[in-house]
Amino acid sequence: MEHRRNRNVGIIGTGQTVHSSHREDVNQPELIREAVAAALADAGLAVEDLDCVVHGNMELFEMVHQPDCWHVLGTGAFGKECLRVTTGGTTGATLACAADNLCASGLHEVVLAVGFEKLQEGHTTGGITNMADPLWGRQLQTGALTGIAAQELIDEFGAERARRVAMKYRILMDQNAMRNRHAHRRFGLTMDQLDELASGSPPLVGELRMIDMCSQSDGACAVIFASEDKIAELGAKAAWVHDHLTVHREETFTLWGGQREVGTMRYAAERLFRRNDLKDPLAELDVFEMYDPSSWWGVEWLREFLLLEGDRHLRLVEEDQLTPEGLLPLNPSGGVIASNPIGATALIRVAEAAAQIRRTAGDHQLRREVKKALASGFGGTLWTVLMLLGSEPPGRR
Repeated sequence: MEHRRNRNVGIIGTGQTVHSSHREDVNQPELIREAVAAALADAGLAVEDLDCVVHGNMELFEMVHQPDCWHVLGTGAFGKECLRVTTGGTTGATLACAADNLCASGLHEVVLAVGFEKLQEGHTTGGITNMADPLWGRQLQTGALTGIAAQELIDEFGAERARRVAMKYRILMDQNAMRNRHAHRRFGLTMDQLDELASGSPPLVGELRMIDMCSQSDGACAVIFASEDKIAELGAKAAWVHDHLTVHREETFTLWGGQREVGTMRYAAERLFRRNDLKDPLAELDVFEMYDPSSWWGVEWLREFLLLEGDRHLRLVEEDQLTPEGLLPLNPSGGVIASNPIGATALIRVAEAAAQIRRTAGDHQLRREVKKALASGFGGTLWTVLMLLGSEPPGRR
């Protein structure tokens, strides 16, 4: 299916808070304002320059109904059009897609996407586990905690190899996070701790251990999208939106029977790459900001997103091909395992990918020139959102 756009759109500003388990120094609007102010400063704009604000979080986690109304104090949306979006863990990626569409359609020239979560003020697991049907969805009642990916990797590749690869992936993410001043969990892990961490971290579910799993974080992220004409008028440096795609299966995915089906990750990647003429994502992408809720999922999803076969995804980790200097740098920011303010988490992936293209990533800026970047979002019942960014505007299709 051909992807059509009325006009090109680029990202001209990004901003994040420092992510932490407890941001008790600020309330929700103040937390959001930090990210918005940083994004406006990055873009060289003022609140008055924004045409529309797209706001998102998992409002049932903080238990504040219609939080966008209160958060106007932080988003600057007073007197402007404002949309509220919530799609589970994919919320941040959906915000990016919605903001892009609003600009590409010609409805607005400059749109701010802002996602946030202040998880210390609610109960995340309580919110997640109450969303599944107690009879038909019992296997979802662990919420975001699942050991399925770990067990599948162990069954396919053996326990010793699978555990070592998952823990090496985890240490790599921490080493990346150590260079990112915004990251929440920055432990200073080293590869000589691999065996100790793989056996000594407290277990959660099955093979999934606490060290493997993403955190609960307080934080916010803001991204400013603008039309091609506006970018030219401003003379702004942009990361151009080439394409985005959303795939979900709702409650139709297989919960029993052991039948392996094409997942939303591989399906989305196949379609996105095909319609953007990417033949070899490993060679043609310069960075991938992947939504990786745990080290086990991160390893498994490499195979799906990059359309790999056999044990190629394991070898990417084993052979250090995902480091900032490797074949395809993965999550220079530290990824979701390092920082997880859920309503902002997938938007952070887009912001970080855009920052690498615009060379505004700070201490975790890649040395190489970044021409194409991929960002993913995950959530709900195995939803996947992919956004492809480039250093040059795409040709109109």
